Amino acid sequence: MMPFRCLFRILQLLTVSVVFYLVSATTGAAAEVDPLAEADRRAALEFMLQDAINRRLISGAVVLIGDRHGVLYEHAAGRAGFEADAQPLTTDTMFDVASLTKAVATATAVVSLIDQGRFTLLDPISAWFPELEGREITILQLLTHTSGLHDRDLDRYDPLGSVLRTAALSAGNQPPGSRFLYADINFILLGELVRRETGLSLDRYCQEAIFRPLGMHRTGFNPTPGLRIAATLGGSGSITGVVQDYNARKLGGVAGHAGLFSTARDLGKYARMLLNHGQLDGAAILSPQAVAQMTAPYFFGNGRIVRGLGWDRESPYSSPRGMLFSNTSYGHTGYSGSSIWVDPKAGLYVVLLTTRINYQNKQRFNRLRSNISTLGAAVFSGEGVLQKPEKTQP
Repeated sequence: MMPFRCLFRILQLLTVSVVFYLVSATTGAAAEVDPLAEADRRAALEFMLQDAINRRLISGAVVLIGDRHGVLYEHAAGRAGFEADAQPLTTDTMFDVASLTKAVATATAVVSLIDQGRFTLLDPISAWFPELEGREITILQLLTHTSGLHDRDLDRYDPLGSVLRTAALSAGNQPPGSRFLYADINFILLGELVRRETGLSLDRYCQEAIFRPLGMHRTGFNPTPGLRIAATLGGSGSITGVVQDYNARKLGGVAGHAGLFSTARDLGKYARMLLNHGQLDGAAILSPQAVAQMTAPYFFGNGRIVRGLGWDRESPYSSPRGMLFSNTSYGHTGYSGSSIWVDPKAGLYVVLLTTRINYQNKQRFNRLRSNISTLGAAVFSGEGVLQKPEKTQP
C-alpha cells in the first residue's frame, strides 16, 4: 500500500494542476511552465498508476497522450498478466480493447460506407436483414443505442441466428428512437451489416479500409499467437490472446461490439486521424464531413444523454472525459479497462489501457480514468496554456 503522504502528494499535484490550468485559461495568459512543476505533474500521472496497481485495481497500465502531430507522453507500468512473474507491460503491448471495438472498428466501418454513398443513417436495417421485416429500426438508432433492443446471451451453436431472433422478437418497452439503452446487440447487427453490404467480414473490411492504411499494424481481431499481449480475467482465470467477452467468443472472435486487439500507439494513430479530419500521413480514411457527422452531438433523454455515431460524449459512461476536456470531446470505454478520449478543441487525445483486476469497484476505476485525463489535459493542453514537450512520431 502506498504511504499516505504519497497519496496526499498526488491529490495536491492534481489540484494544483487543475487550478493552474483554469486560472490561466480564464486570464488568457499563455503561462510559462516551471520545468520542475511539469516534472511533478508527469510524476503524478505515474504515481496514480502505481497507486492503482498497489491497490490491486489493475496489475498494469499503458498511458499515451498526444495531439494531431504525434505522441506527447507515453508510459507503461506494471505487468501484462496477473501472476507475480508475468512479463512487464511495454508501450507496444497489445490489449483486448473490448467495447472500443464499437467505435474504432464498427462505427468507423459503417460511417466509411455512408461516406461512400452505400447507405444512409436513416435507412431501415430490414433492407439488409429480411429476418427483421416489420421492425423499423434505422442505422442511426443502432449507432446511438436508441433501437430499443435488449441484450441476451447468444446461443452457443447458432449465435448470429439468436441475435436475429432476439432483434425480431424484442419489442422493447418503448418504440425505436425514443430512449437511450446501451446494448451490444446494436453493434453486433452493425458488424453483420458491414459483411452483408460489402461481402467482407468485419475484420477484413477494417484491415483493408482502416487499419492497414493508417499503419495500425498491431491492431486486429483474433491476434496471432506469440505476440506480446496483455491478459484479461475470465470466468476460468487468466486469458491471453482470446477475447474476454463471451458472446464475442461465440461469434468466432469477430463481432461488432468486442473482439478488437490493439496497442496504445496504434490507437494514437487512429485518434490523430480523427483530429486531422479523416486523414493521416497521406491516407484518407474518412472525409472531413464524415468525421464531423460521426462525432456530432445527438441528444436523448431531454438532453441528458449526448452520443455520437458509436461515440460517447455525455452519459453515465463518460468518466474518461475528466474535468478539463471540452464539451465537443468524445470517446469510449471498454470493460477490460480500456478507454480513449479525443478533444478536437484542445487538439488532444488520451489513451488508457489496463490489465484490470477489480471489476466491482467501478467508482474507483472511473475516478482513475477521469484523473488521468484531467491531469493529462492540464499538462499537455493543445491550446497553448501550457508549454508542450517535444513530440515524437508514433
